[in-house]
Amino acid sequence: MKTNMLVLILLSANFMQFAQKEKAKEETKSIPEQKTFETSHQGLFGGKTINYKATAKETYLTNTEGDSIATFWSVAYTKTPMGDVGKRPVTFVFNGGPGSASMWLHMGFFGPKVVKVDSDAKQDDGAAPYNLVNNENGLLDLTDLVFIDPVGTGYSRVVGKGKDSDFYGLKEDVDSFAQFIRKWVTENERWFSPKYLAGESYGTTRAAYLGKALEGSGQNMALNGMILISQALDYAGSTSVHHNMTSYLTYLPSMAATAWYHKKAGQGKTLEHFVEECRKFTYDTYAPALYKGNLLSASEKETIAEKLRYFTGLDKKYILHSNLRVLMGRFQKKLLEDQGLAIGRLDGRFMGDEADKVSENPHLGDAASYQISSAYTAALNHYFASELKVKMDRPYITSGGGSGWRWRTVPDGQYWEPMPVNTAPHLGETMRRNPAMKVMVASGYYDLITPFFDAEFTFARNDIVTERVKMTYYEAGHMMYTHQPDFVKLSKDIRAFLTNN
Repeated sequence: MKTNMLVLILLSANFMQFAQKEKAKEETKSIPEQKTFETSHQGLFGGKTINYKATAKETYLTNTEGDSIATFWSVAYTKTPMGDVGKRPVTFVFNGGPGSASMWLHMGFFGPKVVKVDSDAKQDDGAAPYNLVNNENGLLDLTDLVFIDPVGTGYSRVVGKGKDSDFYGLKEDVDSFAQFIRKWVTENERWFSPKYLAGESYGTTRAAYLGKALEGSGQNMALNGMILISQALDYAGSTSVHHNMTSYLTYLPSMAATAWYHKKAGQGKTLEHFVEECRKFTYDTYAPALYKGNLLSASEKETIAEKLRYFTGLDKKYILHSNLRVLMGRFQKKLLEDQGLAIGRLDGRFMGDEADKVSENPHLGDAASYQISSAYTAALNHYFASELKVKMDRPYITSGGGSGWRWRTVPDGQYWEPMPVNTAPHLGETMRRNPAMKVMVASGYYDLITPFFDAEFTFARNDIVTERVKMTYYEAGHMMYTHQPDFVKLSKDIRAFLTNN
């Protein structure tokens, strides 16, 4: 009897071990053969004819045990012949999200070929045909370029023993980018090359943290600089929600600039003059008023409301009913309410004709996004197939991988009190450890998601070395390069930044 029982126990244990192994096999994703596509090209950049190689490929990322857990998709453009690697810079380029592929900066500004959408934000570029042109303002005469897609975007994906949770988080994302950049630099023998990061939106959140991460892991990599397009380092200043005091301040000058653009305020004054007037009001008058709150007298509230009407073009009574605090989503609906239009969030120049004219926020989405997204997606897929000869067995995902994003900045079990994400102190620390590193911050006046005044507010504190920061401004929005005059200006500004002119 005891013998039979022992046999049953052993059989049961063996069966459970077998089941666990089978389950582990099912959970482990296959590790496909990594693909690489190389092509040779020639183009005119900055007035110079440049021969270059395009390398579109998958790169394995590994865990601490050396197991493959993901493939990162990247497209690198490198000058041929290279010349002195110690003098030829390389710039790593990525977008934001979190969960956005690098398509926007790739096909919108930095790539050898770019798609052109309506520069004045007047028409819908939603349907073909689209205009793909040679990027003669491109930067390949000055720097090699590596476009990176995070896991869950582009062709990047989890493989082997990898899990989504290994990548879908602030720290996890940064760690994966640091590993990829080190791998790329090592494989391409570029440790002596000047190195830059160029990020947009959440990509700037990533860049500020990534600069610090690259200093660690026993492989200290010092950067020469960062190009931060539509920065979002401190989320207190770029999150328009109730009771977020900082955001009421940081968004106001962008509201004023956008009201000026739509001729609802500031007429007879230049944009720069009107914006400067609003800056001073925000710091000197509006901030103290917000901090006084209900301690303001009725006459003080009337005075502040009148000034807010002057800067935003909104009805004074509406401003008073909003308790002197207008959320951005409401501003998008109210500014052109008399025309039945909602303005864009990424770019306040764009306008959408919505069926529901009285909804609190735009219900169709962001006009500045849905009016150009199809053009970018079509351009990238066409370009990959026709120019780079990329043949993959799955679609290129322009956005994804942001679901369930982990914002926690410390390991589990370690005390952490949730607060708005702020990677600006990391940038400040890195700049002080690396006195050769410089930063360029590009902001659009009509960016209503990462406002230009928030960039000024952020970079005036957080221990950032302001003497090594170059602030530049553009009469467009989040993706200022969609506006052709600013496309050219941004290129010139980055050229000056890279060459110290």
